[in-house]
Order: sequence, then C-alpha cells, then structure tokens
Amino acid sequence: PSGSAGGGAGAGGAWSRCSGEPAPRLNGLAGGSPGCALAPASASSAAAASAASSSAAELIASPETGCRKMGVSAEMCCFCFDVLYCHLYGYQPPRSPRFTNEPYPLFVTWKIGREKRLRGCIGTFSAMNLHSGLREYTLTSALKDSRFPPMTRDELPRLFCSVSLLTNFEDVCDYLDWEVGVHGIRIEFINEKGSKRTATYLPEVAKEQGWDHIQTIDSLLRKGGYKVPITNDFRKTIKLTRYRSEKMTLSYTEYLAHRQHHHFQNGIGHSLPPYNHYS
Repeated sequence: PSGSAGGGAGAGGAWSRCSGEPAPRLNGLAGGSPGCALAPASASSAAAASAASSSAAELIASPETGCRKMGVSAEMCCFCFDVLYCHLYGYQPPRSPRFTNEPYPLFVTWKIGREKRLRGCIGTFSAMNLHSGLREYTLTSALKDSRFPPMTRDELPRLFCSVSLLTNFEDVCDYLDWEVGVHGIRIEFINEKGSKRTATYLPEVAKEQGWDHIQTIDSLLRKGGYKVPITNDFRKTIKLTRYRSEKMTLSYTEYLAHRQHHHFQNGIGHSLPPYNHYS
C-alpha cells in the first residue's frame, strides 16, 4: 500500500524504511515498498505538508475547526514534476511557484504505470513552508527512497505525482480511536530490543487494503520492525496519533496538459516536454 511508513530510531534518529531498519539521515520521512517512512526535518525547515492520492482536493473536517479548505492544488503536483524534470535533465531548478507558501506537514508520493505501482513515498510530520518542502521531498522521494533505485528520465511519462497536506493531529488514549478511511495514524512503540520505533500509514492505506483496525495496527507494527508475536496487551502499549489529510494526484500527461492550457511555466523559462520546453 502506498502512504505507509516504517519508523526510525526515535525522535532525533535517522528516518526509517518500511522494513523498520535504520536508514541514512535525511530531512524527513522515507517511503518504503508498502508505504512511506519517518524522519526528523532539517533544523532550518519552518514547516511542511504533502502526500498522496486523488485527482481532486478535499475539505478537511475536524470537530474543533469544522471544515477547513487547505488549498492543495494541481499546481503543487505540477511544481513537483517541474522540480523532478529539471533535475533529471540538468536544468536550473524552477523558480518559486505562485501557490501559498504556508507551512504544513507533507508527503510526496510517486506511482508508475497503469497499475500505479508505488515508486517512492517520503514526507515529514514537521511543518515546512510548501515551496521548500515540496522541492525537498520531490527529489528525496524520487531519488532516495531506499526501496527503489533512483528515478530515471525514461520513467517520467508513466509517473503519477501525489501531494498530501496533513492536519488535525490528535493524540488518543485508545489505539482503536480512529476511523478507517478518515484518519491517518502514526504509532510509537518499544520493540522487542527495547528501542523506540515509529511508523505511519496515510489515511487512504487501510481502506485501500480492506483492513480493519487490528489488521492496520498489526501491519504497521510489522512495517515498523516489530518481529515477535503481537498480543492485545502489547497493542495497548502503543502511543497513537491520528491525523487527516488533503490530497491531490496528477499524471504526467495531465501535468503537460495543465501547463500547456494555462501557459504557465512556473518561472522555468522553458517550454514543457514534449514541446521542447526545457531545451
């Protein structure tokens, strides 16, 4: 499932893969084959938000704030494609985009092909300004997800980019106090070796996999590296935070059409492929 995360070696440790193994230090969360993983944000980062999925923005509702339109947009996915394209072809990075630069926790997810296989998913729970956050996690998820080789030019036409902005974080006392298909969950637990581990699934994962609460928790424990039998007593020791997200997905084809239609090149100064935009 996309949008999952295997946790690392505790709050200031390296981000971890879905296997739960320690990974190299990166400023954010790393995505593994079954999903995405976690890491500390860079000290200079102010805030971030982005992750994966549907082709239309959603309104995020919370008991405290009601409905809040966060404003995730197709332009954010276009910007991610801009950043990746310029990097892969050796062009100067695109200038700052026109959408909001407010800080959010964020994930960037890449999928590929008709079957939309996961190709990379990394993000951060630390709020980052969107412009710098999307730049950073676009490339980190595309090139440094340890489960996959770095992305290549040849893959671009088959890619889908998803941006998820995370909000409404709530610590809960009961590990079952969250709703499948509504909440993403982040768990913190002590593994069999006495080490603190963290792992997360974005809101869409449990519903896509057809899991109930227990199946989701147990899968997340395994992704976080917990290897011994899981008991109900152990589940009760988990510290769980639930959250919501707003997501947007754009295919490479839609990206080209969006750029051409709006005649907006995000400050790149070149036309878009395949129209020699970057030449």
